[in-house]
Amino acid sequence: MAQHFLLSKQAKTLTLAEVFRMTDAQAETAMMAIRWADNNGKPACSHCGSLTCYLSRRPSGAARWRCKDCGKDFSITSGTLFASHKLPLRGYLAAIAIFVNEVKGKSMLAMSRDLGLSYKTAFVLCHKMREAMAEDIKGRQIGDDRPEAEVDGGYFGGHVRPANLRENRKDRRLAANQSGKRKVVVVIREKGGETLPGVFKSESAAVSWIKSKVHKDTILHADEAPSWNALHSKFEMMRIDHQDAYSFEGACTNWAESYFARLRRGEMGHHHHIAGAYLLRYAQEAAWREDNRRVANGDQVKRVIDNALGRKKSVDFCGYWQRHKD
Repeated sequence: MAQHFLLSKQAKTLTLAEVFRMTDAQAETAMMAIRWADNNGKPACSHCGSLTCYLSRRPSGAARWRCKDCGKDFSITSGTLFASHKLPLRGYLAAIAIFVNEVKGKSMLAMSRDLGLSYKTAFVLCHKMREAMAEDIKGRQIGDDRPEAEVDGGYFGGHVRPANLRENRKDRRLAANQSGKRKVVVVIREKGGETLPGVFKSESAAVSWIKSKVHKDTILHADEAPSWNALHSKFEMMRIDHQDAYSFEGACTNWAESYFARLRRGEMGHHHHIAGAYLLRYAQEAAWREDNRRVANGDQVKRVIDNALGRKKSVDFCGYWQRHKD
């Protein structure tokens, strides 16, 4: 029997012990090498891009530079996803290492205990890492390099608890007795390739999105749900009725089901509630974990840091607190 990838030496190229053994200077150098990789780790002004700057550390010892051209100060995280950070850089490295090492996701309560943070700080930090993961998914087209892909949907959130007494219980299948918060995560997944999730009110509402994200020559696999009937007008379809079989004559949605297995395990075992405004972020996290499941954890950490330092400030959070934007 072949050894599981996560048990192999190739999967474990970075340990949390190595991160905590780093000095502040080593953590600073590692982050600089990733942030300014094009300049061989030499700082560049985040405001004007000038390379003419000098080190002007804060009294606390935190690295800070001042640009000679525009006169503004900046740090390693200025203008990035981790802008206005309060943790030391080594704390961010540790948080990312802990986050990517979890196969099904990471509880934010557990993260707050691991790093000695408040729950709100851990919540914001983990969602910023999910934003960094989503950078790999942005603009993705399915089927441009793979001949076949699968489509499936899974409903999350909006649970209505039944009444205690049987005579007081209502039929929760009726729209009038539902909360209206239930949404469906629709996933398009290449066979042996990339994953693209989206969040919609219903599976039928995702049809136009699927048509825009899948290459026209791709063979689509789907289950028996009538929502996918509209896809026959554009794609060659292979359908499988799960009441009869999970796979039959080459038609199956096992790759898509594998994605939902990971997302459901994360919901039940770690998060317990992933509906609402952040459902898409959890869905994108699960897609990233699926696509990088055979990538060494050291490379995963570097990828998340690279994405976080390579993009602008968070679209979901501003600094520590979530604020409404004008």
